[in-house]
Order: sequence, then C-alpha cells, then structure tokens
Amino acid sequence: MRVLSLISRSLAILGVAALVFVPWALRRLALVGAPLERQQALFGEHLARLLERLGATFIKFGQILSTRPDLISAPVLLALARLQDEVPPAPFGEVSAMLDRELGQRRHRLATLGETAVAAASVAQVHRGVLDDGREVAVKVQRPRAAGQIDRDLAILGFGARLVDRLPSVSLLSLPGAVERFGEALRGQLDFRREAANNRRFAANFASVPEVSVPTLVDELCTERVLVMEFVHGVKATNPEQVGGDRKKLARLGGETVLKMIFEDGFVHADLHPANILLTEDDRVVLIDLGMVSEIPADLLRPWVETFVALAQQDGRRVAELLYTYSPNVGRGEYAAFERDVLANLDALHGKRLGEVEISVAVTSMMNVLRRHRVQIDPAFTVVNLALLVAEGLGKQLDPEIDLVPLAQPYLARAMLEAPPGRAPAREVPRR
Repeated sequence: MRVLSLISRSLAILGVAALVFVPWALRRLALVGAPLERQQALFGEHLARLLERLGATFIKFGQILSTRPDLISAPVLLALARLQDEVPPAPFGEVSAMLDRELGQRRHRLATLGETAVAAASVAQVHRGVLDDGREVAVKVQRPRAAGQIDRDLAILGFGARLVDRLPSVSLLSLPGAVERFGEALRGQLDFRREAANNRRFAANFASVPEVSVPTLVDELCTERVLVMEFVHGVKATNPEQVGGDRKKLARLGGETVLKMIFEDGFVHADLHPANILLTEDDRVVLIDLGMVSEIPADLLRPWVETFVALAQQDGRRVAELLYTYSPNVGRGEYAAFERDVLANLDALHGKRLGEVEISVAVTSMMNVLRRHRVQIDPAFTVVNLALLVAEGLGKQLDPEIDLVPLAQPYLARAMLEAPPGRAPAREVPRR
C-alpha cells in the first residue's frame, strides 16, 4: 500500500508540475534577452505556484528555501516568501477523537472547546477553549493524517532532490542535505513534546525580561500530539497598525528580543515571521508557535560575532576572511575577486551614520556577493538573518526612527567577552 501511495502521489506531482511549468517555458521564450531579474522572477512565480498546489509539506519546504539568500536569487526568494502555510482545518469530529485518544480521562478538564479552528496549518490546528477552573486556553491538536502525509511527501522530495542534484548548476544548493535537514525539522514538529521543551527553554531564557514571554503551558494536558496553553489576547505583528500602547517601546522590545536570542542565548525561533509574534495592549511581546528552533553551535558563535563586529567597523578584508574560512562550502572562484566584491559592497555604506544603515539592506547586499561567488554560510545563521530582518521590518512599522545597530552593540560587546573560543576554520585564505 505504501508503494502504491508513493507512485500515485508521484504521478500527481508530475501532473501538477507539467501544468505549472509548461506555461512557464512558453512565457520564458518571450523573455529571451530580457534582464536576468525578470527571468528569475518568472521562475520564482511558477515555483511558488507549484509548491502551493502540491500542498502543506511542499509549502513548508518553500518557506525554508526562502530563508537562504546566500543560495537563491532575490526575485525567487521574494516569490517563495509569499507562501502562506494555511490549509483548511480538519473536521472537528476528527479533532475531538484525537483529544480523546491523547488525553483520556483528562479530557474532562476541557469544560468547553470551540468547534471552529482559530488557526490551521500543515501539522496542527488550534481551537479556543476553557478549562474547568475557568482559564481560557489555546488547544493545539495535531492533524490526524499529518504524519502519514508528511512521511510520503518527504520520501518523494528526497528522491527528487537526489535527481536534481546531478545537474552541475544546481549541485551547489546541496538539495539532498537541505531536504534531509528539512525532514528532521518537520518530523520534529510532529512530536509536540519537543515544542513544549522549547517553550520552557524560551520561558527560562526570558524569565528576567517580564515584557517578553511565551504562552504558559498546562503541563498535565500536554502530550505528543496535543498542547494546551494559555490563550494570549494580542495583535499579530502582521497587523502592526492595530497595535495600541507604546509603539516605540514595543519596537525596541521586539529588536532586543531577537538580539538576546541570537547573541546571548544562542537559541533562536526558527519560524519567526510576524504572524508568530503577538503584541499586547499592556506592551508585551509574546512569541508563539515554537516547534522549530535553531541552536547556534557554541564554537561558531564567536566567529559569527566577529563577523558582525567587522561589518559594523566596515573592515571588509576581515569580513571576507571570516565568511570564506568558516563557510561549509565554497565555489571555485578566486578568493581575491570575492574579497574585492566584499570591499566594494562595504564601500557603498562607507561614511553613512549608523541610523542610515538598514540591516536588511546590508544583509541582502552581502548575500548577493556570497551567492555570486558561491560561498555558503552555516544554515543556522540563515535563521539569524531572517530573525534580524523580521525584527527590523516590524520595528520600522511600529517606530520608523528605530535603529537596531546601536541596540546590538551591548549584545555584541558581551558576546565578544563571554563567547568560548571558536572552532578551527574550515580552510585558509589563499595566499596572494
């Protein structure tokens, strides 16, 4: 049955791919001689459309790919970044049956449970309820068929990645490894006990920061497939114009939250987009949906901090050296050409005041250089880059005058003092 299911799904994927990419091929013919960016945007548009039609697992994979600006061009990233992990909710009867299986006699603790899901994604959906003691809770329930669907789609994705990896122009993307890491992360999301552990760790990390929190778990009602936690009333950061309270304070809090995760804790929310940040009327920032995290290796934290410091000091040669020597993979281009492009990139920022340099612009332009010379960065730090971009984007909407660079300086200074010695470089800079 598993073989038949894989064959049936594979044929369906091929059919959808044909429906999407035949029009792409025809439209591409009309763009012969057009600027490369227009051709890449067309490809990104059709790739995103394909992933959307293939469903939740593929949408999630596209979202992960959209965090790799060191590998994928900006027009394609922009198309993938628009993918929304929203799917129709499972019938309430199936959800109720799952709660009965997971909670058993403890099910009676849920005095009421709304039949309409307040959120639904590829792995789980959330319902609003009330406990027998009157507490309002969010009940996150795994979709009944999620595990089987994900297992089947990951097998097909892995096979496809190995085939595509044979193409020389694609091999640098290391797609089989990317699919393997993605599979590990997605399967990890199927065990809600991991998310509960992440929740507790974030709560401990921010225990001394009362303005930043995560939902409090109802531990006795948390299982492998069910999480019950406090229901947080707040505005999603996707709608910052609806935020009341002190908007400047919330902007600063959001920035400092991300900086603390990166440079102090080394434990970063790996699915940090505005929909997973709640802003409350009492001026608090609440992080939700904690199933995916990225832990910065202790022996890589110091080299990464040194890179940020070198960027702040506009020391282009040191930036080039650090990015090159600690890269897990580099192309065959000349190091001297790579260094020249890094220097030219930083020269464009030279002389500007700190407040005039946006992190998003600096990071994006540097990623363009890395991609052009096929110099990768550790996957953990693509999450870091995304978190910084989200923090700056949200901060600018709440407070147009916010500047993350001065906010980052104390965190960088402490990290330089406290971070353990870094790992040995993967390679040496070629001698001139």
